[in-house]
Amino acid sequence: MALEAAQNPAVLDQFHSRNTYSVVSPMAYLLGVPRRIFELEVEPPKLEVYETLDRQKHARIVRNLSILRTAMVRFYRVISQQMTREYRGLMGIGEIPRESIDRLAADGVDILRAKHTLNDYLVDVNRLISDRINNCKALFPIWLSWPYVREAFLMPQGLTPAGIRQAAGFYNSHRNCYPYQVYLNWPAEEQGNILYNDRKFVTLLYQWNGDEFEDLSKVSDAGSYTKGSIRDFLDGSGKTVVVVDCENSDPYKLCATLRGLDPLALDKISKIILYDDVHAASAWGILNTYIHVPVEHVRIERIKQNKSLVDIKLTAGTCHEYYKNHVDSFVLVSSDSDYWGLISSLPEARFLVMVEHEKCGPAIKAALAESGIFYCYIDDFYSGETNDIKINALLQELYRYLDQAFRLNVNDMLEFACQTTRAGLSEAEKEQFYNRFIKPMHLEIEKDGNVSIRLKAR
Repeated sequence: MALEAAQNPAVLDQFHSRNTYSVVSPMAYLLGVPRRIFELEVEPPKLEVYETLDRQKHARIVRNLSILRTAMVRFYRVISQQMTREYRGLMGIGEIPRESIDRLAADGVDILRAKHTLNDYLVDVNRLISDRINNCKALFPIWLSWPYVREAFLMPQGLTPAGIRQAAGFYNSHRNCYPYQVYLNWPAEEQGNILYNDRKFVTLLYQWNGDEFEDLSKVSDAGSYTKGSIRDFLDGSGKTVVVVDCENSDPYKLCATLRGLDPLALDKISKIILYDDVHAASAWGILNTYIHVPVEHVRIERIKQNKSLVDIKLTAGTCHEYYKNHVDSFVLVSSDSDYWGLISSLPEARFLVMVEHEKCGPAIKAALAESGIFYCYIDDFYSGETNDIKINALLQELYRYLDQAFRLNVNDMLEFACQTTRAGLSEAEKEQFYNRFIKPMHLEIEKDGNVSIRLKAR
């Protein structure tokens, strides 16, 4: 693939991103999409997700309740007539999937009742789904609005006979609009398969709720041209180093980009050098936990508080790697146009530049394209699975904050109280007092965020 054709990679990918299925696969499982759909390679839901969730009790219960509900609304008239005119119980009706009833019973959910009408059963199923769907919250990423997802499983007015009849009638009038004809709460518009991929489903999900989903990197991945060009660049290098301007880059987006590369291509990178101002995001400090490439972290103090030296240090460090360590290829991660001076001063070195859409101006992109230097956007790479690094970065900072703000030794505290009050407790009495009042102490968090410590009340 010729790198001299370095135009906008989004154009060369023909506006196509790689589809992702981390949202639609668990959604399809919980809604009761048949297993045979998961087994087809041409269908979006992934079989490995089905097999994983089918081992989890909470997910199985919601799935089988959803399967029953779909059957009940799909064959609403037929089932209702058999129950009222022929006095058949639920297990004696052919349109009811008995396997789902059996699997629910095996998981401790017995839905069979005497003298129940179809509406009674639908009320029970709707209530059970409403009560249990929150148990499946952890199956979806934290960036996805859980109230929107939850609402899709709730039948409007589904605890009343009138609401049930209306929902059943609406479903049967628009059945072909429902994905794989499974029931869910949505407008049932002509949208094709709404579970076609994450990008389509999440975009529509937010629209149904009067909202807009904007971070498309969480629901799609960079296209084949971009990833192929990076792979070709790395394959053609002798020794490659990634140099990162931490002031002008996002640690989470870069992590997503590197994790999204071919592992064999990633092995061609000898190290990652982070040029980090003291005021840059602390998340850079844990990047090496997630990327199996040696990371060298260069923290740069400021001589003047209003002047960063990152660009100077990065330029000098890159030249050092080129002339002293014989690095012939560099992946430069920065949207700063000032680095064009560095690139143009090392004409024999090979460069690939990673930028961000909103931070990189047209001038530097035009200069890169005219010089045959490939660039790509790190915010085009799939970032839906980078929440772990965000959570760990937050936890690391919380522990650091707590360590600085809160130090307490409860043994010293008890000794101080005993000495101050002259209570004259024996060692046995101290131990009893400790176990009864101090050991169970806990934090109370007020609405304004203030925290207080409470001992166990008498």
